Amino acid sequence: MSPELIRLIADSTLDTLVMVAVAAGLGTLLGLPLGVFLATSKKGELFAAPAVNAVLGIVVNATRSTPFIILVVAIIPFTRLIAGTSIGTTAAIVPLTVAATPFIARLIEGAIREVDQGLIEAARALGATPVQIVRKVLIPEALPAITLGLTLAVVSLLGFSAMVGAVGGGGLGDLGIRYGYQRFMPDVMAIVVAVLIVLVQAVQTIGEALARRLNKRLRHA
Repeated sequence: MSPELIRLIADSTLDTLVMVAVAAGLGTLLGLPLGVFLATSKKGELFAAPAVNAVLGIVVNATRSTPFIILVVAIIPFTRLIAGTSIGTTAAIVPLTVAATPFIARLIEGAIREVDQGLIEAARALGATPVQIVRKVLIPEALPAITLGLTLAVVSLLGFSAMVGAVGGGGLGDLGIRYGYQRFMPDVMAIVVAVLIVLVQAVQTIGEALARRLNKRLRHA
């Protein structure tokens, strides 16, 4: 393997890591409050707003049900508005974030809904406000499940980042398409797949280990 090719693989791996890290961070910042609201805003819940909950639920489901490659193309004008371009690593972060936000929101909603309702009632009986219940009961209790959910989201984003290479998004997907497919270099394609597998395995292992540690800490608290 030539030094030039090694450099391309290293640069593409770094681009992929940057895309996924930034999209996961932004998706969590947006998806966390959205997921908490979806989990606590039905009739009779902490922030009861059933009409808003229903509308947000439809928007979230519509975004999640759109195939990612179609979503990338559909929001190109929005991507250009935000990033100033529709190609490259920076531009790829926009559709990745748009795809990650509703996915993370639903994962967080599910994790919070698994929290024992008795804990919420006990906090209410002690006079805790809804915001305090979310901060001191719901999120701490759901943290192991949230961690596993975010791990799944990052793994999905790694796959999405490879798809974005099909439309000039940069990263390992772009490298695999330009060299492995268009230039008939199967060894490059094999290396891209191997690197993605290693990244997914690393993320999964770290995420599961962190969730186990948080779960043990929660049990001994």
